[in-house]
Amino acid sequence: MANIKSVTLGRYLYTLIPLFVFTIITAVLALSFGSTEISFSEIISILANNGPSYINTQIIIELRLPRILLAIAVGGGLSVAGAVFQAILMNPLAEPYILGVSSGGTFGAVLSMVLGLSFLGQQALAFAGALTVIILVYTLGRRYGIIDPTMMLLTGVMSGAFFSALLMLMITFVDSSFRSALFWLLGNLSLAERSSIYFVLPIVILISILLSLLSQKLNVISLGDESALHLGVNSKKVKNIAYITSSILVGSIVSVSGIIGFVGLLVPHICRIVLGLDNRIIIPASFFVGAVFLILADAVARIIIAPAEIPVGVVTAVIGAPLFVYLLRSKFKR
Repeated sequence: MANIKSVTLGRYLYTLIPLFVFTIITAVLALSFGSTEISFSEIISILANNGPSYINTQIIIELRLPRILLAIAVGGGLSVAGAVFQAILMNPLAEPYILGVSSGGTFGAVLSMVLGLSFLGQQALAFAGALTVIILVYTLGRRYGIIDPTMMLLTGVMSGAFFSALLMLMITFVDSSFRSALFWLLGNLSLAERSSIYFVLPIVILISILLSLLSQKLNVISLGDESALHLGVNSKKVKNIAYITSSILVGSIVSVSGIIGFVGLLVPHICRIVLGLDNRIIIPASFFVGAVFLILADAVARIIIAPAEIPVGVVTAVIGAPLFVYLLRSKFKR
């Protein structure tokens, strides 16, 4: 047993430490990307509080750094939630947005735009919309008091379709909000502010840690509820905790970023192909891989048509859709 623990710890550190370092390096390098070119050496000076240019310092500290930190939180959080949903439902298509959480949160965000609320009001309504869908899916996705994975997925799809219809109806009748609402629907990190980071980052970190602590029990649950019970794991309790905390995680993210698809679907799938099926590795690894993925996707969104930009959700869709189809085809061939 001691040998198994030491090997597990060694693999854990061997996998996660390089991913952590790579995430930091990617984040620092991404600070140089944008309509204004800033050298890597100047970025280091700015981060060391010794920047030679006031304008470039403001660009890095006030604009790019908050956006990259938000990309880390959003990309990491979506990937962790996706990994957990896929583990619980034992379905590679189980993903936060398929469960309908994004549509409810985005409906709240667009509604706040129509009402002319402040940024904090926008977060509050988006979070309320996401929580509404969470409760709906969690309640209707049960049969005889037990969570039914198939029923939950179907309920999520129906909830997502319903709120998407309400969104399009609202956008149709409120022309003045169309442009900003469309940008929100496609995923957006360009409005990153300190307030949004203070809102989402603590939630993402705390819930990601909690879900990582549940990873061993998720491994046991994958053997089946009866086997889990014999091994001393209350699968119903663990699933309930995982469903609720993962959904709250996604709801908080949607309230500051809008719909960014394929991150929670694609990243955990890739991690499982490369690293295996052990959730003790997959869940934390998905956080770092998802963070890197969204940092790079957002960098592309910022520079591809600079000085203008495209929604980051468009980039993740263009990258994620064909790659995910390829992964599925490869899986079926095997």
